[in-house]
Amino acid sequence: MDHLHQSFAVRFSYTVFFTERLFDTANPLFADYFSQPTVSETPKKLLFVLDSGVVEAHPTLLSAIRQYVDRPGMPVALVPDLLVIPGGEAAKNDPALVERIVDAVDQYGIDRHSYIVAVGGGSVLDLVGYATAISHRGIRHIRIPTTVLSQNDSGVGVKNGVNYRGKKNFLGTFAPPVAVFNDSDFLATLDDRDWRAGISEALKVALIKDQLFFDWIEANAALLAARDLSAMQYLIHRCADMHLQHIAGGDPFEQGSSRPLDFGHWSAHKLEQLTNFTLRHGEAVAIGIAIDTLYSNQLGWLSETDTNRVLTTLRTLGFSLYHPMLDADHSAGILKGLSEFREHLGGQLTIMLLQVLGQGVEVHEIQTDGVRQAIASLRESELSATV
Repeated sequence: MDHLHQSFAVRFSYTVFFTERLFDTANPLFADYFSQPTVSETPKKLLFVLDSGVVEAHPTLLSAIRQYVDRPGMPVALVPDLLVIPGGEAAKNDPALVERIVDAVDQYGIDRHSYIVAVGGGSVLDLVGYATAISHRGIRHIRIPTTVLSQNDSGVGVKNGVNYRGKKNFLGTFAPPVAVFNDSDFLATLDDRDWRAGISEALKVALIKDQLFFDWIEANAALLAARDLSAMQYLIHRCADMHLQHIAGGDPFEQGSSRPLDFGHWSAHKLEQLTNFTLRHGEAVAIGIAIDTLYSNQLGWLSETDTNRVLTTLRTLGFSLYHPMLDADHSAGILKGLSEFREHLGGQLTIMLLQVLGQGVEVHEIQTDGVRQAIASLRESELSATV
């Protein structure tokens, strides 16, 4: 039979910048980015979408952006409105926010040669990235992450999405940003929960890829918990670097069934939903890491000593490793996360576990009794710690 075959490759390239006081007029980094040669000489516009929590914590931010961009010689023009939207996971549950961004794209004529700049935590970056990717089939997207989790993990990757039909990231795209600007000044105003939550993603990638990095986190856990900025800057840089290496390594758009960077996530995603997203993503991931670490120990892979090292490090960082929604009465709910995890990618269930510290191994079957045993162990240890 006659047929046609098509094959082509598309190269993606973007830089993650690390800086302080990004919108200080004495800092040329953001302005210099737009001075690079581009394929189009048409006027470029900037549409900013900002997390309301960030704006509240940094009351001069809006005026600083206007002062920075509305200067003679800037090769981009700021549209009249700076959109401020609610942050947190609730943002990804509100379809009206996607419509609001798309409306602004239409109103201000934001085309493919212009830019949408998202400033905020991971949820806002996910939401804005999704709206950006579906507008005109893709507008240039710049991310300015403001939390630990978004600076070291979600904000430097290629995923965007919103929650739909009660399922996390049910709608979404793979659409890389054109640039990411990590400004450490934003970290100073995080509350303790958001400061801590992002560390779990760094611990996750260390456990499955780099024992030396895990050793460093273990040794510096008390400093990190005490909000030592230099320690956090190193953690963010190293974690972001490892994340980028993984994306470049083979399957950035997850065409297969493997999700190696989602160690500890099958239960975390479900736990977030069961708690109505009152649990931070990173807090849920910490619990998920603990469950899968104990399960790996049950399989005879991870030693008792190394299992305790992981759990002790999580607790030193300040994480609680148990939540009432894990109780036996709710166990069916958390175990449903296994089927939803498989459904999200399709194909066979693929879960990352630990063979040794720094080396993950994929399995395609999880025994529910073993999961219940791991949860019971966490519950017992949590109760004994409070006595």
